[in-house]
Amino acid sequence: MYYNAKVKVATDGPKGDVKWVTESYLVEAESVTHAEAQVHKDFAQDSVDFEVVSISTSKVVKVIG
Repeated sequence: MYYNAKVKVATDGPKGDVKWVTESYLVEAESVTHAEAQVHKDFAQDSVDFEVVSISTSKVVKVIG
């Protein structure tokens, strides 16, 4: 099953300030909890501040290619 994860990511703004950008990710997982865990695992490799805003069931049936 696929889930849409919306994640707020901290980026450096043009004036040196922190700007939060919301990004969407398609996650293949067994449940919402599993999808959130996968997002945390993926972002743990990066040194960025992030927050999982929401996770919802995707209408995507299959990823081809």
